Amino acid sequence: MASLSREQVSALTRLTELADQRGSAVYLVGGPVRDLRLDLPPGDLDVAVEGDAIALAARLAETTGCRLVRHARFGTATVSGDGAHIDLASARSETYQTAGALPTVRPSTIDDDLHRRDFTINSMALALNGTAAGQLLDPSAGRADLDAGLIRVLHETSFQDDATRILRAARYEARFGFRLEEATRDLLVRDLPYLETISPARVHHELARTLLDPEPERALSRLANLGALRTLHPSLHFDSDLATAFQRLREIAPRAVPSAYWALLTWHAARSAAEPVIARLGLTRRQADAARALNALREHPPQSGARPSETASLFSAQPAAAVWALAAVGSGAAREQAHAYMTRYRNVRPLLRGGDLLALGVQPGKPVGDVLARLRAAKLDGEVRTRADEERLVRDGLARNDE
Repeated sequence: MASLSREQVSALTRLTELADQRGSAVYLVGGPVRDLRLDLPPGDLDVAVEGDAIALAARLAETTGCRLVRHARFGTATVSGDGAHIDLASARSETYQTAGALPTVRPSTIDDDLHRRDFTINSMALALNGTAAGQLLDPSAGRADLDAGLIRVLHETSFQDDATRILRAARYEARFGFRLEEATRDLLVRDLPYLETISPARVHHELARTLLDPEPERALSRLANLGALRTLHPSLHFDSDLATAFQRLREIAPRAVPSAYWALLTWHAARSAAEPVIARLGLTRRQADAARALNALREHPPQSGARPSETASLFSAQPAAAVWALAAVGSGAAREQAHAYMTRYRNVRPLLRGGDLLALGVQPGKPVGDVLARLRAAKLDGEVRTRADEERLVRDGLARNDE
């Protein structure tokens, strides 16, 4: 477990000691085992417990002073703190009452737990205690698929049971440079209509995880090629231009990622489809506002030759994510002006402040705000450069008002 951090090793060691005291078998499962086999540092640690996972998690939190969050419905709990985050779940089997519904779970063995998972590369476990400690459990030949770079489902109704696995398959392909096993690809394409059974909240959750990857455009391009995006909504498209926009966004505004990604995802949606797309993606209010603003800017882009003050007036009322998105995906004047606003114009302010204006004779209240706005426009357009220039502009305005 060389890829584990010192804090993660310490947390797992303490967990194993507590599990031994309770007579519970514990296993590192799923993604962390996969990542360790790929010599990648795992993030959150997933642990399956043959026994009461919540009770074991509570004991771990108690002895380490870490934070505990219980999820009683699924027999799971999360312990986080001291540089480690562990998700504990009682080993279980699952049944799906209807396609797309959350599963009904019942306590079971580690073998059943591994057979309920999405892909073979996620159906491995590493025993952490007992006589099997250190042993790799691999009932579905996940190690072989990992070595071969294949994404393979465990059974032919996997995508029907949970169609979010379609979104996950593309993410794993792109993240690891793997490919869909041929029969799995056929099942995925066959079962694309089951995406309609997935709630917007669950769609949003899966796509949000995709957008956190270093190059999410790879997975999104794959979803587009497979037909998954247009199945989610007919107006969802992802082409080479959007892929380039994603790359450009990371170059010009790394801090705006991934908030601006969501707006970019809606770029090709027709005006009449914007709200249905926003709803289908389960966007938050802030994400939806950015998508709407980008849609409006696409319909009415800024004109070439606009003065800096006019550009600032247009963009200052828009969410920053929308303007960054336009700077990444727009063309010509729209791209240039959006980029100029975010990098140069946005933070331009006059040297004079409200108190200075009052001292010069400007009336308090709204007149002060109006004069500050005029000063900012003048500074953006190069009409004033120094404090003396600004004072002169204010005095000239006051003199005209007195005439």
